[in-house]
Amino acid sequence: MTGLPPSTFTVLGASGYIGSRLVVHLRAQGHTVWAPARGDAEVFARPLGHVIYCVGLTADFRTRPFDTVDAHVGLLAEVLRRAQFDSLLYLSSTRVYMGATRTDEDAPLTVLPGDPSYLYNLTKLTGESLCHASGRAGVRVARLSNVVGPGLDSASGNLVADLLHQAQGGHIVLRSDPQSAKDYVHVDDLLDWLPRIALTGRAATYNVASGRQTTHAQWLAWLQARTGCTVEVAAQAPLQAFPPIHVQRLQGEWGVAPRAVLADDLLPFLPPNDPVGVTPP
Repeated sequence: MTGLPPSTFTVLGASGYIGSRLVVHLRAQGHTVWAPARGDAEVFARPLGHVIYCVGLTADFRTRPFDTVDAHVGLLAEVLRRAQFDSLLYLSSTRVYMGATRTDEDAPLTVLPGDPSYLYNLTKLTGESLCHASGRAGVRVARLSNVVGPGLDSASGNLVADLLHQAQGGHIVLRSDPQSAKDYVHVDDLLDWLPRIALTGRAATYNVASGRQTTHAQWLAWLQARTGCTVEVAAQAPLQAFPPIHVQRLQGEWGVAPRAVLADDLLPFLPPNDPVGVTPP
């Protein structure tokens, strides 16, 4: 994050995976950071500086539809309407490209309101639209790809978190086709890129992704090589096809180069300098 002047940030949703790491990172870079607790009314009573809106639900959005709307739209609406801020960066998701023929930030998008799995997309898109329609200066959207990094919660529904948890136990059962592929981005890249977008972004919306597809088979091969685990693929495992994410806008403004996602910092349970993850007796 070199080249960014010391600034004041407010991280909403600071108890989550991304928000908590943003707070630590920003402070380490010399910024002043406020991380208000959920429901803190002072959010509407003091200047917030640059807001990064990390509030959201992921895997449990299907069972908590009303909380999903509150997190992705309701609180955001109040912040846009009432809060004092210099800029606001709303964290959305590249999941909004489901069914789309393009993945650039200006692509027309497809939604299926009758399908409950689209509630996440619809609420994120409503939040995005509210940002653009608010009339507030300095409001931007970051559509995040599938985030990986140290400390993933295996109960979160995140595929990689689940694979890491299974690998630690010595055996992986994959319930999707190994040729399924997604774009993954390392959390450390987010920590570098999001403040840049918040402070200096020239566009209203950015895809925050690696621009590279990683197949489930690549994850399995890497985990086998690093941990010595065994692998099983469930019968009739479905193919999950997600299109490559367009990242030219992000790269064009800052020339970013994404980190490798098949990285040993995802494997803190391995003994140091253990090349195959199995320490001899």
